[in-house]
Amino acid sequence: MASEAEVEAAIDTLIERLGEVDAEARRKHVPDRSVGVTLLDHDVTYAGDLKSGELINVRKEPGDFKPQLRVVCSSDDLIDMTEGRLKFAHAWATGRVRLDAPLRDLLKLRALA
Repeated sequence: MASEAEVEAAIDTLIERLGEVDAEARRKHVPDRSVGVTLLDHDVTYAGDLKSGELINVRKEPGDFKPQLRVVCSSDDLIDMTEGRLKFAHAWATGRVRLDAPLRDLLKLRALA
């Protein structure tokens, strides 16, 4: 199980990567929604709000918090994905990561990949 400091560094990396995407593309393809990463082994959700392509108000919530777009995984899998040792598609296909989101939102976000 990854430490809280490692998890928070991974969350910071994800925020930085979103910030590197072209601002116009973010506004076009990133819906205004609450988002979160629920870590099963820490029983916590790191949540934030997507507004006009920007992630704001990042905070820790209880593990049962359910944002509109949610990734559910272990802390080790989160670290492995952010460090490039685990591809999201593989983790999702093998059940290591679950993505809870409306299909329409998934299709919009896919355009950024």
